[in-house]
Amino acid sequence: MRPHILAVDDSKVLRKVITGALAPFDCDLTEATNGFNALFAIERVRPDLILLDVAMPVMDGVDFLERMKSVPEIRDIPVIMMTSPTDHPLIPKLPALGAAAHVVKPFKPEALLALIQRFIPLKPAADANG
Repeated sequence: MRPHILAVDDSKVLRKVITGALAPFDCDLTEATNGFNALFAIERVRPDLILLDVAMPVMDGVDFLERMKSVPEIRDIPVIMMTSPTDHPLIPKLPALGAAAHVVKPFKPEALLALIQRFIPLKPAADANG
């Protein structure tokens, strides 16, 4: 079964970076622009991994993470927090909040992929010409 990743970030540019990084791999990607939309996305599709921005409008990443971890059916989904340098004081608290890992933006796609593969296997997509 193909792994499914949920990318939650209010930045369209960052979501495009994530989409581009994952394009060569056989996986599904769902996007959400904030934590509130992510809660609805999880109801539609149960992701194998969540990439979660910290600072977003409507519902930020920390609020989303706290809500998610309080729901037994989804609390075990690994969450990689995407932090900015201004989130530095929050970083030591992330493991206690339930984040599996974090990556500081801006990040190289290769660094993100290496982190993702610590939690779920990513296989190269089948060659379309094959």
